[in-house]
Amino acid sequence: MSNIHATAVIGSGAVLGEGVEVGPYTVIEDDVVIGDGTVIGPHVHIADGARIGNECRISTGAVLSTAPQDLKYAGEKTYLHIGDRTVIRECVTLNRGTKASGKTVVGSDNLIMAYVHAGHDCVIGNHVVIANSVQFGGHCNVGDYVVVGGLAGVHQFVRIGRYAMVGGISRAALDVPPFVMAGGHASFRYEGLNVIGLKRRGFTSEQLSNIRDAYRVIFQSGLLLSTALETVRRDLPPTPEVVEILDFFASGVYNRKFLKPFNS
Repeated sequence: MSNIHATAVIGSGAVLGEGVEVGPYTVIEDDVVIGDGTVIGPHVHIADGARIGNECRISTGAVLSTAPQDLKYAGEKTYLHIGDRTVIRECVTLNRGTKASGKTVVGSDNLIMAYVHAGHDCVIGNHVVIANSVQFGGHCNVGDYVVVGGLAGVHQFVRIGRYAMVGGISRAALDVPPFVMAGGHASFRYEGLNVIGLKRRGFTSEQLSNIRDAYRVIFQSGLLLSTALETVRRDLPPTPEVVEILDFFASGVYNRKFLKPFNS
């Protein structure tokens, strides 16, 4: 059975799984589905279109699945999907999608700290840690195991590859390829591999060496990006990590401004 506080307002069409807890003065609108074991704190607002997984933790003042902050939005039916076991801390705001993709997506096993905002049509992967007050514009794409430091601003359409780390108080207006660290406000730059994070996730010395060799060519050879990528493709073994790096640079559609070398 669910444990619903007497002051909570639950829409008649909302579907709450087994063991859901809802705190005082929380509002859950009609077209909402919440999975088993999810705990929702006080003064939370969950609007139509939310699809929330199992065993999530949603803290005081979070506002989820409200209308996108986009002048093109015309009231079309869209969604916010949140996976399992994701922790959403105080005053986080997650907007639902627009007709561009129809949904905003947040994966499983994430920690989203207080005052984070993710705009419409963002896709955030699994095992992601987003520190306090990070702000994502619309259409951002964040890979699995990414860490974003507090107070960072991530420009719309920016992509952050898997296992990357973005430093706090950064102005991330450039795509961040996988496995690297990036940071800076006036000048957002590549700052080396996310070695500690990769080792914690079980990457071997051989894998780290292949990644490092690829980025030495891309960021430190002085070659044009297209030439550097062709050099990597020709000279390095096609390991999964090297292929992922090459695919990241080849796959973008909107923002083709990538990180620059730290010394340029």
